[in-house]
Amino acid sequence: MNLVMVILIGVGVGSMVELLLPGHHASELMLAMLLGVMGALLAQYMGHIIGWYGSGDPGEFLTAGLGAIIVLLLYGALFRRGHRGQGH
Repeated sequence: MNLVMVILIGVGVGSMVELLLPGHHASELMLAMLLGVMGALLAQYMGHIIGWYGSGDPGEFLTAGLGAIIVLLLYGALFRRGHRGQGH
């Protein structure tokens, strides 16, 4: 899988997650896209290092998508709930 596809998966997952949440803003959308790309790239890199799959295997798509989701969930758990709970 090439780098462009991994980036597109991260952007797609990030934008879908952010647009599904109520009260989204343009700055949050950009952050979600960047976090999605970061998670997809990290998951693909780690999958190759660990040896889960080789280059061009279909598992790269799944791993990139799951990596993006995991990074977005971690960000939401660590930062969003605390911010929204303060009444802002």
